[in-house]
Amino acid sequence: MKNTLVKTNFHFTGQTNVYHGKVRDVYSIGQDLLVMIATDRISAFDVVLPQGIPYKGQVLNQIASKFLDATEDIVPNWKLATPDPMVTVGLRCEPYKVEMVIRGYLTGSAWREYKAGARTLCGVQLPDGMKENQKFPTPIITPTTKADEGHDENISKEEIIAQGLVSKKEYEELEKYTYALFQRGTEMAAEKNLILVDTKYEFGKKDGRIYLIDEIHTPDSSRYFYANAYQDLFEKGEEQKQLSKEFVRKWLMENGFQGKEGQQVPEMTEEYCNSVSERYIELYEKIVGEKFIKADSSDVAERIDENISKYLKKRG
Repeated sequence: MKNTLVKTNFHFTGQTNVYHGKVRDVYSIGQDLLVMIATDRISAFDVVLPQGIPYKGQVLNQIASKFLDATEDIVPNWKLATPDPMVTVGLRCEPYKVEMVIRGYLTGSAWREYKAGARTLCGVQLPDGMKENQKFPTPIITPTTKADEGHDENISKEEIIAQGLVSKKEYEELEKYTYALFQRGTEMAAEKNLILVDTKYEFGKKDGRIYLIDEIHTPDSSRYFYANAYQDLFEKGEEQKQLSKEFVRKWLMENGFQGKEGQQVPEMTEEYCNSVSERYIELYEKIVGEKFIKADSSDVAERIDENISKYLKKRG
């Protein structure tokens, strides 16, 4: 789609490497800096979909930037600057090979597993008789491995430590940070009449210190419900209105796609992509509590190149 950024191929001064992820392109500058570009690509079921979503990258980057700033008193994070609405520049850390998923409610993939009969999730025992979207007595952590390609896999705390992916001492630190970040995110969501349902955090290490890395509390990494409608919809057994990417996953499933071999992604028309864009912008305005200002999209790649180059030159 016109002026939707789905691919980058920049060459910055001091660039040493580039990694094209599912939705973000990460450029290494020297040994200590990363330039992370939140593109307009969208993924679901670990598959990058064929069309981009207008302004999605800007939405994700600006929400993440806000929440990184709002949680830096809990754990240091990698962010140094946001020279462009779609870009964050930060410290290069060595990532832990696990993602810390934390859930306050039984929904999404956890509900699908529970409905199929599972009563243990990543080593956490779940009681019988729970319903979809039911709140857990206390949030649970259900980690996944961090796959370079393909699907992330569920894993338990015990397996992570036994396999040496993270030491026991450091894993307990990651747990502590995860609970504290989720609590802060929950409080900030409540101020906007939202429920932070579940989310994931990624951590890295630099000079012996743990840092929060990547994005946090965005619609790609989190689910939100509307707080004032939650209880009534739950008691009626009706679907919650979600501010998350779950509505895209549901649309895909309704059209016969779950990322399985042999399945085809349904046609993503311009009308559909624009409707997804509107939902992302709605989420931004609900979570941040501010009007979303669309960045200049006449030539997105040229704008980003210019803004990053200016920042790097100024930084020296």
